Amino acid sequence: MRERELELLCSQLASYYVFPDVADEVAKVLRARHAEGVYSGLDDQGFAKLVTEDMQTVNGDKHLRLLHSEEEVPETGEDEAWDPEEYRRAAEQDAFGIRRVERLEGNIGLLELSLLHPAEFATPAFIAAMTILAHTKALIIDLRENGGGDPNTVALVCSYLFDEPVHLNDIYNRPDDSTRQFWTLPHVPGPKFGGTKPVYVLTSARTFSGAEELSYDLQQNGRATLVGETTKGGAHPGSRYRVGPHLKSSIPNGRAVNPVSGTNWEGVGVVPDIAVPAGEAFDVAYEKAVAAIA
Repeated sequence: MRERELELLCSQLASYYVFPDVADEVAKVLRARHAEGVYSGLDDQGFAKLVTEDMQTVNGDKHLRLLHSEEEVPETGEDEAWDPEEYRRAAEQDAFGIRRVERLEGNIGLLELSLLHPAEFATPAFIAAMTILAHTKALIIDLRENGGGDPNTVALVCSYLFDEPVHLNDIYNRPDDSTRQFWTLPHVPGPKFGGTKPVYVLTSARTFSGAEELSYDLQQNGRATLVGETTKGGAHPGSRYRVGPHLKSSIPNGRAVNPVSGTNWEGVGVVPDIAVPAGEAFDVAYEKAVAAIA
């Protein structure tokens, strides 16, 4: 019953997954599990959940998933299951992932981000937020509930926190066998927060993907103190592809390579400088910020 969908998924893995040898192993697992009959009788939601669990048994890649969609996944004629206008509308309703911008007592800035929506949509909102925070004496960036996002948006945020050009990250892309460098921008609209005032980043075990990159980039460049928990551990960006009317795959087609460490946080997470339970991270960071600017 599920053979056509599984074979399409295996084909997508073979074409796009960043590690071809792992893609072969994942396909073997899926075909073996199908032969055992474990996917029979499952609805789309249950099928997606079990296939995701099976795929992740090979190398633990948390970006590698089969997703159930309540809305029908359109047949676009393109490989990727991506509707930019629908995504733009969702980003607008989410305030582009900017959950909170505040000047706290003592002129300490707080920026709480739930997602890092694509820079092509979110740039004006981030410019506004960073302009508000530019003249605070210290900055707390709360990523404890952030599920990730666009590396271009990571670079945009970082651009307000450095005075000189900084090479932040590289991403290798398997489909076109290329590596793209990500740097801070040479110019940003409005005033910068700057490269000398204290920055604290709050993390949790739920912090994932692009939010981990933001944390890692700042930490590796000595620009921020990370406070909280070790993050979830996903450093392989990718795309989504249609598998069925209510199913789409999430297949990592790239991997991050930090120019400072030469590696990334895949599978191990980003380890905080000050390890505390996530619920205590804000209080600890605020106390550190007050002491730093006293």
